[in-house]
Amino acid sequence: MKAIKFLLVAAMAAVATSAAAQDFNDPKYAKWGETADERKENILASQYLKEETANRHFNSAAHYLQQLIAKCPAASENIYANGVKLYKDRVNRAETLAEKKMYVDSILLLYDIRLQHFASHPKRGKVYLLERKAREYLTYKGDDREGVAEAFEAAIAAQVEAGAVDPEVVAIYFKNLCDDYQNDIVDAMTIVNVYDAHAKYFENIAPEQQEFKDQFEQCFGMSGAASCENIETIFSKKLAENPDDELIVSQAFNLMARTKCSSDFFFMVGEKYYAMHPSSGVAMLLAQSFQDIKNFDKANQYLREALAVETNAVEREKLFVRIGILEMSINNFAQAVEAFREAQAINPENAHAPFFLAQCYVNGAKGCEGLQKDAIYWVAYDLIQKSLPLLEAQDPDRIDAANQLATAYRAAFPTKEECFFNELAEGSSYTVNCGFAHGVSTRVRPRVQ
Repeated sequence: MKAIKFLLVAAMAAVATSAAAQDFNDPKYAKWGETADERKENILASQYLKEETANRHFNSAAHYLQQLIAKCPAASENIYANGVKLYKDRVNRAETLAEKKMYVDSILLLYDIRLQHFASHPKRGKVYLLERKAREYLTYKGDDREGVAEAFEAAIAAQVEAGAVDPEVVAIYFKNLCDDYQNDIVDAMTIVNVYDAHAKYFENIAPEQQEFKDQFEQCFGMSGAASCENIETIFSKKLAENPDDELIVSQAFNLMARTKCSSDFFFMVGEKYYAMHPSSGVAMLLAQSFQDIKNFDKANQYLREALAVETNAVEREKLFVRIGILEMSINNFAQAVEAFREAQAINPENAHAPFFLAQCYVNGAKGCEGLQKDAIYWVAYDLIQKSLPLLEAQDPDRIDAANQLATAYRAAFPTKEECFFNELAEGSSYTVNCGFAHGVSTRVRPRVQ
């Protein structure tokens, strides 16, 4: 212990000797005091504060800190950095709750005083200090929920003002706000409004920041505030007052779309939004939503509207398949055949086109008779066989259904007798002349009996 004290005294003596060699009348020292003697005294106090803090001599360190803040608060940001270290150490060693609270308040006060004098610092100015203070507030005064929210709101506001918002800070703030909602401290309106106002800060973020966006979205989804009922309650009144307000319509639609709402209010807002912002993506979303509630006419309308504005071949191929499946579901097999053929024309290797075309052809054979009807099963079987290897790569969940259809279609081939009486030799070419498969060529194959 004596050795440590000796080294400390020696170090301070060295600092004092170095300070004595300086000309404190130089204007560059003006921030440290009015006179040369004051400047020298305060510069030494700054050095002593650092040393005493490092050696956990808290009382003397606190004395130097108070001297510096009283006499030259704008002299150096190191005064506050060392002061925070001092009080953090004292927080960790506090023996009572009251003592700990006093030291925590001292830490936060140091940030406030530093902000008064260093807000314009190019690297560690207002944005830096308010973020640090918010994090310290959460660490040391997490039970003060209103204070935590206010600290983060101030930090984010400073970042917005500076033009660079940190997604991590927003994610931390929103998580705490959602926790407050779970504990009945804030209401659903607060959560929805904050989510809507801050979602834009996660657009075009760096890949390494994706985790903060995920946290932001998960907190919103799990909070319970994002229910369709809450969103409708909030926005129905707003839209009643301003039915054509583009911002309100956009907010309502995007929130309800993320929450997968399916109420009449959602569809009203969705169609209003589409009228303002027509796009393939929005049309596809509305089409799926209408299809989910079995409003197939509306679903078909928006799928075809998406098709009308979509120029990408891959997306058009997908749209044609979706339109075909939808038309099949409402027994519009002629339109379904047309859609699947369009998909196949774009991509001959599309697995769904032959799989569904086979079923359309069979359904279209109901008006045919005799061999003409049975011959369609040759075409249907061929299409299913073509789809099997493609489905294995593109949609393996349908393979079992495809195999079952192949077995059923093979069992419906014309009999040997039908082929004989119609003068059809096994393996010869045959062109279907009935139903949706009219004009399609295939091979003669008698049913295996």
